[in-house]
Amino acid sequence: MANYVQELRKSIGTKPIILVGSTIVVVSEKQEILLQHRSDTDDWGLPGGAMELGESLEETAKRELYEETGLSAKVFEFIDVLSGKDLYYQYPHGDEVYNVIALYKAKEVTGKLKMEDGESLDLRYFSLNNLPFPLEDRAKIILERYFKC
Repeated sequence: MANYVQELRKSIGTKPIILVGSTIVVVSEKQEILLQHRSDTDDWGLPGGAMELGESLEETAKRELYEETGLSAKVFEFIDVLSGKDLYYQYPHGDEVYNVIALYKAKEVTGKLKMEDGESLDLRYFSLNNLPFPLEDRAKIILERYFKC
């Protein structure tokens, strides 16, 4: 079922939910990280999103990477599952979530960057010592913990 979270929100409103999804780290040949300037939160983050009914976490990563960036990857290297109070987030419109994130690194990436889903204001690669502001908290946690920025 597409748009599972939207359907769920119709029933429960903005109350906190546990939101399971995947986040994808794309590293360029120059060792820069792909970040997305998100239209819903007006900050920079890593590509990714919520799992739909019937999807595996890797399928979620594959779909979200393509939808949000236009890129595809032959390999999704599993890094870790992140959860807990540090991954609480309240969207500007009031929805509250406790994220459970399957973190993947995309390998053998192909395609050209494109923004067609309305979720991105910009897509750009950044070096770890020159990250944009504002960088959303989940991206900070991931980059500090796994990529030593």
